Amino acid sequence: MQSILWAAVGTGFTFLMTATGAAMVFLFRARLNAAVQRIFLGFAAGVMIAASVWSLLIPAIEEAEAAGTPGWLPAVGGFVLGVGFLLLLDGLLPHLHAGARSPEGIHASWRRSTLLVLAVTLHNIPEGMAVGLSFALAAQHAGEGAALSSALALALGIGIQNFPEGAAISLPLRQEGLSRLRSFLYGAASGVVEPIFGVLVVLAAGGIQPLMPWLLSFAAGAMMYVVVEELIPEAHLGEHSNTGTLGVMAGFVVMMVLDVALG
Repeated sequence: MQSILWAAVGTGFTFLMTATGAAMVFLFRARLNAAVQRIFLGFAAGVMIAASVWSLLIPAIEEAEAAGTPGWLPAVGGFVLGVGFLLLLDGLLPHLHAGARSPEGIHASWRRSTLLVLAVTLHNIPEGMAVGLSFALAAQHAGEGAALSSALALALGIGIQNFPEGAAISLPLRQEGLSRLRSFLYGAASGVVEPIFGVLVVLAAGGIQPLMPWLLSFAAGAMMYVVVEELIPEAHLGEHSNTGTLGVMAGFVVMMVLDVALG
């Protein structure tokens, strides 16, 4: 029960940061500047790369080895399954990325605004899983402050990058013709999946304890898929965008410092 409560609190914070970012639609009228958008996308990618290593894969290896299992086995197996899970969702869930002309996934006659929200929602699923599992792991090691500090660092890092992410969905929705209130609600709703998936994955981990290393690696694989498939291309790094590249480096450094300093 404590694991579920801690996971709900951690993912609740990251959802709140998404909602706060979405609230920027009440203060600004225009879209985010293209250069600023690239920086934010790159920053989010950097945070997720560092989090996948320090907050997920390394703890997964340590947990497996403590249980007498070769550390690489759940790290590799869970990672591959996480990639496959996001690959499947990416191919099935109808969604539209900001600036794209045509949607991805199975064809659906949904509104453009709905498809835009679903694109960000797809990104938030592995983030919720990662934060939820980190807090569940901290609850299992309640006597060790390092585990809780690491979970807090992850929630803070994900929360920081969720703020501009919320704005990046609500502002384009406003440009699409939606009211400020609806744009905010849709932007905030894109983050609801974080506490949902955060709690669900903790329930799965609690039901079968040896699954924890696999689930941690699963979340890492899912996040890395989002980074490579969506965030980095959207940051226009293929066009030698220095702003996007520096955003990745900044995000990686911030998440690394948070995890090492607080952990």
